[in-house]
Amino acid sequence: MHRTLEEIEADALQCRKCELCETRTTVVFGVGNPDAEVMFIGEAPGKQEDLGAEPFIGAAGKLLNRMLERAGINRPDIYIANVLKCRPPGNRDPRPDEIQLCSPYLREQVRAIDPDVIVTLGNFATKFILKTDKGITSLRGQAYTAGKFYVLPTFHPAAAIYDQSKLALLESDFDLLGELLRVARERKAAR
Repeated sequence: MHRTLEEIEADALQCRKCELCETRTTVVFGVGNPDAEVMFIGEAPGKQEDLGAEPFIGAAGKLLNRMLERAGINRPDIYIANVLKCRPPGNRDPRPDEIQLCSPYLREQVRAIDPDVIVTLGNFATKFILKTDKGITSLRGQAYTAGKFYVLPTFHPAAAIYDQSKLALLESDFDLLGELLRVARERKAAR
């Protein structure tokens, strides 16, 4: 039996498994539709997210919202989470031990949401979900199957903010997401 999002979040809010609990302002568990077709997974909360207790509310979140519109998706219809639930100091990369300790929360979130499509935003989310060492640049631009899920790796929106050459690729990936959703809906209707 799968645990509810509320049960998982209650555990995450009490988490003291790694040193990130010492420097976080809050646990950034995840937000959105508990019955979402699409689940977005980023790497870790940034400064704005740590202060606001919600993923993707800073500049990267604004760009994500634009990309969602492009794919014909409303933000209230999706679920967004991160691999890590606490902000690493100075927005440094997540460490392997932190990912390992925090990953049970994400696995349970994916089980509870049971999306049709998982969009991984950036290297850490992509490597975790696809269980690969390949980087996002070589994996983005196509969908993969992981268990019963379609997985669409793409750049983290922050990467497109800092490197404008990635914006067109991000847009292309969100165009693909729109198409992938149509296929997933057709597959679901055929069951």
